[in-house]
Amino acid sequence: MTIESVLPNTTSVLGNSIPTMQARPAVQPGVVGNVASFASTFRARALTSGCEELDSFFEAAGQKYNLSPDLLKAVAKVESTFRPHITSKSGAMGIMQLMPGTARYLGVDDPFDPEQNIMGGTRYLRENLDRFDGDIKLALAAYNAGWPAVKKHGGIPPFRETQAYVPKVLGYFGTDDPSYNDLTYSGFDMTGKISEPVSSGETATSSAFNFNEALAQMLFIKLIEMQMGSGKDNPGGVL
Repeated sequence: MTIESVLPNTTSVLGNSIPTMQARPAVQPGVVGNVASFASTFRARALTSGCEELDSFFEAAGQKYNLSPDLLKAVAKVESTFRPHITSKSGAMGIMQLMPGTARYLGVDDPFDPEQNIMGGTRYLRENLDRFDGDIKLALAAYNAGWPAVKKHGGIPPFRETQAYVPKVLGYFGTDDPSYNDLTYSGFDMTGKISEPVSSGETATSSAFNFNEALAQMLFIKLIEMQMGSGKDNPGGVL
């Protein structure tokens, strides 16, 4: 009896038997496609307001302030889960969770009017994007914690809520590191893909870039919330 008969995955080299490396099974192309399909479906369902009228408000606000409607829906999803009459313990109101002072500054007469609230929240996000040179992470941090806090700390403030808020919004949006073009209305179509090149001779990538990682992070945050029993009943508001 030879060692090869006992251990068939060996070869003899100068009389010594050594194991041979077996090839790992190839990843089936369909598996990757199924993951991408699931991610796309999950994202689409997460950003469904359930109301055509609300969707039209997000569309109009995105067009007016040149922001992706899906980015606005991602903010609304985290802030209020699209509930127009919700008020947080801190006093933030409506779909985009505007604080009373912020609502007055934005000219929102009725924060519980979905159209006014969405338009005001979109304007505020647009102002923060311009204030922080298009840095969406800083703009979202400013939306949640106030732009003075972002200026003071030189980045995302070390507040637990804000630290969780930024990746959660970007997770719903579909990427944790969007380019400026990903955020704009003109460069966005409703399939979640960039419809215009970033620059001449360069093809833009899908806004779903790195979504699987963002999705895993978002689900992890949701699991923690469920374990803590928070249920997001008190969504954070704009300062």
